[in-house]
Amino acid sequence: MRGSQERRLDRKLDAITAGRYTPGDFVLADAKDADMAFGLTAAGPAGTGRYRTRGEFLDDMRALVAQGDLDIMLTSASNGERLAQEGPLGEMTLAVRANDSTDVWNSRGSHYPALPSRPFRTADLAAVRPFCDLVLYSVTFNNELDYDLATLEAYNGFRREAAALGIRHFLEVFNPNAPAGLAGGQVGAFVNDSITRALAGVTGAQRPLFLKVAYNGPDALAELAGYDPSLVVGILGGSAGTTRDTFELLRQAERHGARVALFGRKIPRAESQLDLVGLMRPVLRGELTPADAVRVYHDALAKAEIAPHRELEADLEVTDPVLRAG
Repeated sequence: MRGSQERRLDRKLDAITAGRYTPGDFVLADAKDADMAFGLTAAGPAGTGRYRTRGEFLDDMRALVAQGDLDIMLTSASNGERLAQEGPLGEMTLAVRANDSTDVWNSRGSHYPALPSRPFRTADLAAVRPFCDLVLYSVTFNNELDYDLATLEAYNGFRREAAALGIRHFLEVFNPNAPAGLAGGQVGAFVNDSITRALAGVTGAQRPLFLKVAYNGPDALAELAGYDPSLVVGILGGSAGTTRDTFELLRQAERHGARVALFGRKIPRAESQLDLVGLMRPVLRGELTPADAVRVYHDALAKAEIAPHRELEADLEVTDPVLRAG
């Protein structure tokens, strides 16, 4: 089912898969599903010795929905239900995280993310369906047969259940969190092969709308994006980094074939989420370089009397090694 709130996303995906892509078709998403991973700390520190509350987290989502620059708001099932109860999201599409495998369990003091990923799903798809028909499903391959087999079997079951309920999905593929026998330089190729192998036996009704993968450099991204134009490739945001890292990732990823960006920590950890998101489209359109966007962003912070996390020169630095190499 395609509700009115999904028209912009569907229109963009149709243009991309039909070979009519322009930078205006690039899909931007805010990944506000961190409560499925970090729990109480998901919304970030409040700056007063406490963490921001669920209510403040929801307020951020509402403000970004009202701004209208994003195409997708990704949330947990509980927060997505709350937003949906308040009324339509306009042109923005609501999506919820369908599973929370063990590698994303980042509770304070935990060591789960260091162990090979095991499949797990909190969300009940039948309960999600009345208010949302697009979900994120994530997998992590570690080159460990038993764990990777369990991951694929769980994904198979999810696809059948989602299809029966009329739920669409996009697929997030994390880099290995506890890799066995993989050198650093092999990760991009291993992930690309794991994705294409896993989807080769999946027919159209159960295929993901698009992918969400780590940016493993220009060559790995271009290889994956160029292999099958019918499968739209998106990148995930990774760690917060500098503001330059955010805009640089967007520019490099789009240049090498990504058509979707889903930013998690990069948006919530920003001093001004609205100003950061508002500058993403000009970067994609080539109206601002990543460095220029950082300067405009700092000017906006100064006008709003918001203290920046870093001085301008430090925030202009590219700190992510993969982005430096690109």
